[in-house]
Amino acid sequence: MSALTTLLAFVVTLGVLIVIHEYGHYWVARRCGVRVLRFSIGFGRPLWKRAYGADRTEWVVAAVPLGGYVRMLDERDPDTDPRLLGDLSRTFNRQPVAKRIAIVLAGPAANLLLAVFVYWLLNVSGTLEPRAVLAAPAPETIAARAGVSYGDQIIRIDGRAVRAFSDLRWKLLEHAVDRSPVELTLLRGGGAERTVLLDLSLLGPGEIDQTVFSRAGIELAEPMAVVRQLSPDGVAAAAGLQPDDRFVSIDARPMATSRDVSEAVRAAPGRSLQVVIERDGVRQSLQLRPATVQVDGQTIGRIGVDFRDLVEVRYGPVESVGLAARRTWETAIFSLRMLGKMITGEASWKNLSGPVTIADYAGQTARLGMVAYLSFLALVSISLGVLNLLPIPMLDGGHLLYYLIEILKGSPPADWVVEWGQRAGIGVLVLLTALALYNDLTRLLA
Repeated sequence: MSALTTLLAFVVTLGVLIVIHEYGHYWVARRCGVRVLRFSIGFGRPLWKRAYGADRTEWVVAAVPLGGYVRMLDERDPDTDPRLLGDLSRTFNRQPVAKRIAIVLAGPAANLLLAVFVYWLLNVSGTLEPRAVLAAPAPETIAARAGVSYGDQIIRIDGRAVRAFSDLRWKLLEHAVDRSPVELTLLRGGGAERTVLLDLSLLGPGEIDQTVFSRAGIELAEPMAVVRQLSPDGVAAAAGLQPDDRFVSIDARPMATSRDVSEAVRAAPGRSLQVVIERDGVRQSLQLRPATVQVDGQTIGRIGVDFRDLVEVRYGPVESVGLAARRTWETAIFSLRMLGKMITGEASWKNLSGPVTIADYAGQTARLGMVAYLSFLALVSISLGVLNLLPIPMLDGGHLLYYLIEILKGSPPADWVVEWGQRAGIGVLVLLTALALYNDLTRLLA
């Protein structure tokens, strides 16, 4: 079932991103008066094809779904039917350079706009996220040296408010790329604030990935064994548990954190447990019989309790526009900076991911829920937009480079320049694809 979820999530992700990207090209081309001959999702042999509209544009779904294209009327295309060239004003190559730039730029721009829309939607609808409460940092980590301790809540980072742990992770990741210090404002249990400096230059060489946070000593604290929410139809609710009840013991074993409770419950499907809880300072005993459920082929127990200390992150419709645009911009710039670090050797090429990793993350986020999946979709859409803007022939950015040369010298680049550029572009893309697939397989088999 998980493999099917992964496959479906991957297909939906690719389908949405390709359609949005190519529709950006198509929409602007039509507005510029260019005749569009084909709108194809995928490459190779058409599996489905229909012609619509006054121009009889072919809408195609092809056999290889790893991309797509919009084919426009162009005199330079050897496959163009000469009978279609009666109105040269509608050919792509006869358009002013400004229009050609707009058409090419529209694809990546559509991906970035999709990300803005997704972030706006998440901001407006609201998300439940863990507070930025930290676990005890491992000895000798940067956080431990800075004086961070268990239960510290990060409320500001470089003076900017932190509403949830995801805010903290994002800003730390940005600083980790540059190995630059970051100022954290901590809130202790007693309500006292203090400021510490996290010197990320001490991280040393390594991949900019999820291990950055553990290496720095910044990790989300395991929730205490205190009930935050109850499933209305769960075992715990039926037994009379209430929010703010604290688990003291299960079968005489002390329960300190939510993990202790989860492990005890998962290991006892259908078996009666003797539970001691504390409510308003008074301890009570009760019996719980965890429900028996199947998860990924395993039989486990479940009582319907959520221990996570969550905060709702929600913004108004107008405020969300600016926040979504800023998040998209920051993510795009971060992607470019990471690429620059990889080129200069300051970051590992292992950070480059391919379709296997994308499929894996698509499946994981789809199983976590719509919020996680939409966030992933926005991230990949930004990556696709940024990738296509790189000045590599064969990509949109390569065409934009040719048009810039045309503007500067007053005429298009020579045919031999374009031809050799295409060959070099193909070589670079093949190399990057091979490296990404190698990284994917390495992660998969590790």
